[in-house]
Amino acid sequence: MNAIPFDNSYARMPETFYTKLSPTPVAAPELIAVNRPLAQRLGIDADWLASPEGVHVVAGNAVPEGAEPLASVYAGHQFGSYNPQLGDGRAILLGEVVDGAGQRFDIQLKGSGPTPYSRGGDGRSPLGPVIREYLVSEAMHALGVPTTRALAAVTTGDQVVREQFLPGAVLARVASSHIRIGTFQYFAANKNTQALQTLTNHTLTRHYPEQLVAENMPLALLQAVVARQASLVARWQLLGFIHGVMNTDNMLLCGETIDYGPCAFMDAFQAGKVFSSIDQGGRYAYRNQPGIAHWNLACLAQSLLPLLHEEQDEAVAMAQTAVDRFPELFVQAHTEGMAAKLGLAEITADDTALVEDLFQLMADHQLDFTLTFRRLADLADESSPRQATVKELFEIPDALLPWLTRWRERQQRESNEPDDRQARMYAANPAFIPRNHRVQEAIAAASDDGDFQPFSALHAALATPYQFDPALARYATPPRPEQEVRQTFCGT
Repeated sequence: MNAIPFDNSYARMPETFYTKLSPTPVAAPELIAVNRPLAQRLGIDADWLASPEGVHVVAGNAVPEGAEPLASVYAGHQFGSYNPQLGDGRAILLGEVVDGAGQRFDIQLKGSGPTPYSRGGDGRSPLGPVIREYLVSEAMHALGVPTTRALAAVTTGDQVVREQFLPGAVLARVASSHIRIGTFQYFAANKNTQALQTLTNHTLTRHYPEQLVAENMPLALLQAVVARQASLVARWQLLGFIHGVMNTDNMLLCGETIDYGPCAFMDAFQAGKVFSSIDQGGRYAYRNQPGIAHWNLACLAQSLLPLLHEEQDEAVAMAQTAVDRFPELFVQAHTEGMAAKLGLAEITADDTALVEDLFQLMADHQLDFTLTFRRLADLADESSPRQATVKELFEIPDALLPWLTRWRERQQRESNEPDDRQARMYAANPAFIPRNHRVQEAIAAASDDGDFQPFSALHAALATPYQFDPALARYATPPRPEQEVRQTFCGT
């Protein structure tokens, strides 16, 4: 029996989609972590994955039986500028596995050495970005946000040169697929209509099989992706998550969050907040994320034009209609999520001012995004003894008390009981997010001292984000001024 039960569909695509090559070995790999529940879901023996043999596979020193390693090609708009050829410059797709429910997943090694698409780069990853992606992607999964996931991570024993010498690492990343808007852009720009059709059929089969009976399958694909991205970005906004690099090559058609380089969760609310060191103009600021997703989807629609209709005007009209649904779908998903966060069955037009005023007060007084909503959940039923509160970490300031009165009056018009409302609010408002200063603390300990205990402790705390444990309060506490992380960085 193979250690990893591969069943590789992308490797059976035409050779124009990728370059086959093996990872580049590293000097002395050592295990950081294995995601045992995920390994079990994928039919992989976690003990084997943690063994020296498994560690060598994750490091890229050994190619397991059944793997067909490859680097895929794609294009993309990066900060609005089109690059006609990008591709997996520091990642190699080992292959795919199918879980017990029949869902197919990619297993990709990130930081596994140079490829033909590295553009002069070393194809490696420093340890810091691997720690960040492991922690944040698994936290996103625990928060209920569609995301790529971390299967395992290893150090390499090699140094990576950036602004300084840094310890290297490799992440084994799992995704429903790595097919990007940029994948479609690449073939559209090369006027390879046959490849576009092949890619469309493959994507529908893999992610939207119910649309295979559609009269116009490329249109059905576009409509489905628009809906899934609207839901995804709404979830980001509801949690205060800032992606940081929403290029078209970082938007997956499966609707999962990918690329956790310069990402961050907000502490104090600020609609224009930017963390990414490379986003000098604020293109990917928190408030801009829905609009950028809409823009990116228009790029996908443009790539699909040759397949939508033989008449250009008809194709453009179809694409425009599909993409124009994004704002409506986003608002619907965001409104439903905000209703849950505030303990309301729905948010009506009369509630708009209530919501907008809350965010304005949060901005004016620099209130912590996560703890503001979590404290409101505490206050939804103050007589309930069933859950510890965050009162010691965050109390509603006097400036918010008039708004609090309005909110309570609005809640009294709800038909359900206070404890039911509170339960719904607790399920929508986490106590724990991957706080930037705690993530940086874990990175510094691992990179500077080879100490992975802070990483392990933070990972454990983030596993149950909606259950507040006072013993773990340090992980829910906002940073002191000297702890605040103002910038995050890409690992390339």
